[in-house]
Amino acid sequence: MMRLPSMPKRLHGLSIWALYAAGLIPAVWTFYLGATGQLIGNPVKIFEHLLGEWALRFLILTLAISPLRDLAGINWLRYRRALGLLAFYYVAMHFLAYMVLDKRLAFGVIIDDVVKRWFITIGMAALVMLIPLALTSNRWSIRKLGPGWAKLHRLIYPVAAAGALHFYLSVKVIGARELIYAGLIVVLIGWRLVRRRFMAWKRATGARSSPIAGSA
Repeated sequence: MMRLPSMPKRLHGLSIWALYAAGLIPAVWTFYLGATGQLIGNPVKIFEHLLGEWALRFLILTLAISPLRDLAGINWLRYRRALGLLAFYYVAMHFLAYMVLDKRLAFGVIIDDVVKRWFITIGMAALVMLIPLALTSNRWSIRKLGPGWAKLHRLIYPVAAAGALHFYLSVKVIGARELIYAGLIVVLIGWRLVRRRFMAWKRATGARSSPIAGSA
């Protein structure tokens, strides 16, 4: 396996902030296009859908960090918190776009949607589960919660499953993109289920991963 140069440690913090900045560009740019009348069709729905899709993408990237380290020796753990928070930001913006831009704060209609439309119920459940993960994504919470922190953050797996199902049910036509997202979520959750056995087998056979790009 080819070894790629590692990033200097002094640039780690800067690279994380760069990830936050780059991660928010799709939301800012699409909002600008919609606000200036450059989105063809229904700009509110386009913006709302884009926010939800990027939330799902960041959830997938968050779940992919551990398999990348385990299987390819790529250690990007320092980016996992940023990716998870970006997923939360996009879910929150998706929800706000739905409430404010789409439904115009008609709470009766919103409550009726949550109760009667299953894909919205599932999406709301994902948001509720994400909130404690976002609030505890800091070193203080890790110290305070101890072993309970890791147990709490396993909610990321049902959140990802709910997010994929919400996205899958919200579209009128199921295409390759929806199937790819669903497949990636299934594979990443499946990896979580078999990871302990695989790593035990790997240690027993003396296999070693070679760290490459981004190793800390």
